[in-house]
Amino acid sequence: MSKALSLKMDDRIFEETEGVLRKIHVPRNAYINRAVSFYNRCQKRALAKKRLRHDVELLKDDTREVLKNFELLEDLP
Repeated sequence: MSKALSLKMDDRIFEETEGVLRKIHVPRNAYINRAVSFYNRCQKRALAKKRLRHDVELLKDDTREVLKNFELLEDLP
């Protein structure tokens, strides 16, 4: 299933896109679908990277605490 939508595009981007489309012989609709799909994948990767950095920061504090506890255990007779 597909959805119809209206799209306003900057004139410069439109002309550039039309020039590319004439050279590669791909329908405008297919080209835009591929472009949006590619951009979605890029954004998903960026979001995953951001979540991972956040999780690493949270784990870093927990790891330091665990290491301190292990050091205390090593000091016990």
